[in-house]
Amino acid sequence: MSTIDDTGVVAGVARLRNATTLPTMALSLLTVLMGWLVLFQQVGETNEYLGLPIVELFAISVLVQGLAIGGLGVASYVGALQSTSDRTAGLFTGAFVGSLWAVVTAVLVTVVAGLRMVYWPGSSVWIFSGIPVPLGILLSLLGGVVGFLAVVLPREDLGATLPVSALLVPLGMFALVGPLTVPWTYEPGWTTVVFPGSEVLPFAFFVTSLLGCWTLAKISEGFGATGRQRGAYYLIGVSVAATLGVLGMLVYFIVDKGFATLSTGASFDGWGGRLVLPVVDWAVPWFDANLPFVFNQPGGLFVDVPGVWPAILGTIWLVIGALVVAVPLGIGAAIFLTEYVERGRITQLVEVVTNGLWSTPSIVFGLFGMAFLMPRLSNGGRSMIVAQLVLGFMLLPLVLITSREAIISVPDEYRDASAALGVSRWKTVRSVVLPAAMPGVITGVILGVGRIAGETAPLLLVFGGQPYPSTKSPVSGGKGILESFSFSLQPPFITNSALTERGTALPFQLYTSITAGSSPKPEVFSLSEFGWGTALVLLLVVMGFFAIGVASRLYFRRKLNYE
Repeated sequence: MSTIDDTGVVAGVARLRNATTLPTMALSLLTVLMGWLVLFQQVGETNEYLGLPIVELFAISVLVQGLAIGGLGVASYVGALQSTSDRTAGLFTGAFVGSLWAVVTAVLVTVVAGLRMVYWPGSSVWIFSGIPVPLGILLSLLGGVVGFLAVVLPREDLGATLPVSALLVPLGMFALVGPLTVPWTYEPGWTTVVFPGSEVLPFAFFVTSLLGCWTLAKISEGFGATGRQRGAYYLIGVSVAATLGVLGMLVYFIVDKGFATLSTGASFDGWGGRLVLPVVDWAVPWFDANLPFVFNQPGGLFVDVPGVWPAILGTIWLVIGALVVAVPLGIGAAIFLTEYVERGRITQLVEVVTNGLWSTPSIVFGLFGMAFLMPRLSNGGRSMIVAQLVLGFMLLPLVLITSREAIISVPDEYRDASAALGVSRWKTVRSVVLPAAMPGVITGVILGVGRIAGETAPLLLVFGGQPYPSTKSPVSGGKGILESFSFSLQPPFITNSALTERGTALPFQLYTSITAGSSPKPEVFSLSEFGWGTALVLLLVVMGFFAIGVASRLYFRRKLNYE
């Protein structure tokens, strides 16, 4: 009977604690979300909700969070709220909160230094117009140390709550009654940059509400190891969500800016049509769409709506050429280093070199192509084949690294079972190891394609042609890549003149659109409109490459019964 009573008391205490913390946590999460939207200008800082400006609502929210956190910490300390507090809140919490105290102290020091000046009696000059930089740094460090000690010295319920409350409550009060308002500006003496309150305050509310959510999550579990685990879960979860939100906002921003350009002159006739073949006439469903910005060339007398079709083809051909160069070499080298060479100095040297090459700036690859490849392959001029080789060399290290890791991750039981059946090493690698490693290999290729498809610096040096070509071919000659192949009985037997010509691609087209000073047809698109439309098409092309890679990876996973 006593066990049942004790269980009921504990459950009642937990319900009381959750009834206090969960609504406040919801308020802090809502403040984090709205602060993020204000920072990215999706919600105006002067908008009013519930009859109050959003900044005042932020201030009230932070003030409520601070008072709730401080009150719950004191209630736990005096025994009014049952908890399992440890002796200290921990060094990590102390370092995190102490760093925030140091930042706040630095802001206060610079603000006070800008407001106060000392006049020397009997003199006509001001002898002190601010706090010296060494003294300001010392005071900031002192504030950080005080915050750190305020967290780690008391018991956890006080150390994890009162220092946080000391940050939230003053911020809420100053933003509610002044002087921290939207017209306020922060002008630190160490830089000429002026930080307006419309940006500083939403960021401060975002950070402090994130801190409040973390602290409230720990309180909801009664502190202790369980509370710290719950706090870490909420902190990491909200941070990941904010990161994904930034990526989503970036995509939305490009789509919002470029969709009007992309859809200019577009027409959609719906489903229906006939497919005429030489032998039969089949009626098949298809979607008849006309997108001039996608399928037109940028220049020409008879082009009503300039487009980026040559740049799209150029990007596709560059990626295909880079894949032809990098994928066989990378996978072959990974197979050799993993299956045929014992791990030693050679493999360690290859790892160091490949990691260094992958981290090499792209402009260095472009300089290599301009100095070494262009004189030998295109008579010193820019060309498609040089650009393909340069991008292939950029892609090669990542393909090698990821392929090698994928092959190493294949269990040795696969190799042993194949060897027990009398299968040769090469056939084992070809039929057992490589198919099992293919999902990881494709993942590396997807990551690499995402990088090289958007590279601009190498293309400026080894590939760039006219800013606004008047043909639909990606190269300047006007003849397509496939149409330019010729065969002969003399070496090199197969030639392609188009590969030795300069051309355009989407990253290069975007750069030249920005630097050209005017759009191809100013009466149709302004310079910024054409640039945003090109950026949106580039994003769609890269996402198309990703979709192909993901579909290939899923195919191999299903083939291996991974899913």
